[in-house]
Amino acid sequence: MSDEEREGKGDVRELSEVLGVVSEKIPGLLKGVRDVLYSKEAAENMADAVGTFYKKLVEAGIPKEEALEMARGYMINLREAFRGIKRGIQAGEGMHVHVDDAEEDD
Repeated sequence: MSDEEREGKGDVRELSEVLGVVSEKIPGLLKGVRDVLYSKEAAENMADAVGTFYKKLVEAGIPKEEALEMARGYMINLREAFRGIKRGIQAGEGMHVHVDDAEEDD
C-alpha cells in the first residue's frame, strides 16, 4: 500500500470520527436552540423588543398609528424568522448561511 493510500484511509477514518461526533451532538444542539426560541423567556424578550421598538419610534416623532404598523411589521418579521428556524430544525436542516461570491473577491 502506498503512502498516499494510507494517508487517504487515515483521512477517511478521521472524517468518519468527526461525523460520528457531529451526529451525536447536533440533535441536542438543535433541541437547545428550539427551547431557547420557544421558552417563556424568549416570549418575554420578543415582547420587550417589540415594545421598545414602538416606544423608540414614538419618541422619535413617528405618529402612533404609523409606529404601531411598523412595530407590527417588526414582530411579523421576527415571528417569520423564528418559523424559518423551526422549519429547519424540524427538517433536520438547521440554519443556513449564504455567502455571496461577489463579496469573496477582496
